[in-house]
Amino acid sequence: MSLFESARFRLSASELKGLPDMQVPEIAFAGRSNAGKSTTINVLTRQGRLAFASKTPGRTQLINFFSLTQKNEEGSRDHIADLVDLPGYGFAKAAEATRKTWSDLIGGYLAIRENLTGIVVVMDARRPFMPTDEWLIQFLSTRPVRLHFLLNKADQLNNQGKKDVLRLAQARAKQMGPHVSVQLFSGLKREGVDELRDVLLHWINREEIIQQDN
Repeated sequence: MSLFESARFRLSASELKGLPDMQVPEIAFAGRSNAGKSTTINVLTRQGRLAFASKTPGRTQLINFFSLTQKNEEGSRDHIADLVDLPGYGFAKAAEATRKTWSDLIGGYLAIRENLTGIVVVMDARRPFMPTDEWLIQFLSTRPVRLHFLLNKADQLNNQGKKDVLRLAQARAKQMGPHVSVQLFSGLKREGVDELRDVLLHWINREEIIQQDN
């Protein structure tokens, strides 16, 4: 079993006081509601509905944690890291109350999680850097943390379209700094999974896990 295949639901938090202790590195996933964030997590972990396991219909303002573990020499499992599924957003002109609720929860999470090692920003490759995406990126830029622009649904673009959107994203990343990386991805076709996995393994800086996960 690879590290990401070991993912199991840990807990959900609807407010900051419900967040777990900062014991292990955390990798967060953020994106618009229809960008394929949950599919990305499910494909990465090879578990069909992992990202839905903790979600109650109608309640989207939850931060969901999934633990990654690895068997040690004694045969028990060590807690290595957490994948964090941030609430999806799908509003360009949301009500101020809705925006404030989301901002308070996610803003608080970003402000206090000293163990946050990076954020995967999932975008629709056909429509990247929409106003809501830019709002999120600006929101995330308040904290110096590594970002990975994941251009999902790239399978729906032709070769020239893929080149164009990748060039656009690379230029945007260059503007922001060396802490931002970019890749094409397709959750449906399971393309780009190995590249994403390598990025995340590098983030948690566990060479022995990289060796055992390949």
